[in-house]
Amino acid sequence: MIRHLSLIALLFLATPACAGDLRDWLKEMSELNPVIASGEKSIAQEVSLLTLEDGESEMYPKISPDGKQLLVASGKRNKTIVTRRLLENGDVLNVVIDDALAIDSFAWHGNNQVMFLSERSGDLGLWSISSDSQGPVQRMHRLTGQFIQPVVLDDGSVIAVQLVEKRARYKQVKSRSAAVSFSNWQSSSDETRLLHIQDSGAVNGLAAGINPALSPDGKKIVFSMQAGQSWHLFMMNVDGKDLVQLTNDHSIDVQPTWSPDGQWIAFTSNRGDTNVKSENKNNWDIWMIHHDGRNLSRLTFDAAKDGGAAIAANGRLYFHSDRKVTKEERELHTSKGSSSGFHIWSLALPDKVGGEL
Repeated sequence: MIRHLSLIALLFLATPACAGDLRDWLKEMSELNPVIASGEKSIAQEVSLLTLEDGESEMYPKISPDGKQLLVASGKRNKTIVTRRLLENGDVLNVVIDDALAIDSFAWHGNNQVMFLSERSGDLGLWSISSDSQGPVQRMHRLTGQFIQPVVLDDGSVIAVQLVEKRARYKQVKSRSAAVSFSNWQSSSDETRLLHIQDSGAVNGLAAGINPALSPDGKKIVFSMQAGQSWHLFMMNVDGKDLVQLTNDHSIDVQPTWSPDGQWIAFTSNRGDTNVKSENKNNWDIWMIHHDGRNLSRLTFDAAKDGGAAIAANGRLYFHSDRKVTKEERELHTSKGSSSGFHIWSLALPDKVGGEL
């Protein structure tokens, strides 16, 4: 459904196609929208509900390389699965994975394969399955230790987040949960490290951090690193060189994702909540920054929790949110059960952000 109805007419007068680039578009939107947050631009837009399953939460949308399909972590009745859906309307095509470790590791590997972490062979490994869930399940890498959030590079090697327990011998080992968490940058471990794992088994430490995202050209990783109560975005080459800090504020900047053209990075942040102390901020929105660390801008503005963004080549931003579902939206999705929890929403971005396939 369409929100901010008073701006619709003005938005049509300033369509993305008329903007030379994102900077021009942001300027036009800021002139139409009087709301300014944290000294940065805040943009009111059309926001549409994509998925709504009765009594279910849908989170962490992952867009296929061809821009036609969507992977979603779906939770219902204490069970979490990964489903494949149509990007155009959110309809479910099939269940892909129901492995507990897949929830914080599933990702596309080409247009027809999905990779995920599993202990199905008795130890941890990175596995691949057809997106239609048919055919064999193949192990791509065997991993030693505890890892989450793997990223496969063009040469087949892997960058993953290692969970380091400094005091493991004094701790009781607990089974790993299959629950989907909004705060997937938080870990029960003492430390998280980004490691580069070669096919040969050789391992190189890159940096402390979590939530790695690979640039479209496969050359850079953007990720989040903690500093006290804050979390900042950093970027580096896949070999760990040329480390730079992109954001710096008394806030939590996490869950980065790249635009298809590799120019922009969208991320989750609570930096817009300026009325409370940093450690108590609970208003989460989607923000965007250029890969050179400039032009920080706010994309969503809602009292709910917006996070887990993904940018599609169709020029839209997809994210999960627990914002209130209206009666009209429930009717549109023929929902008769509970609409509480997280669902997938989308909003339009300028053409320059979406890029081309």
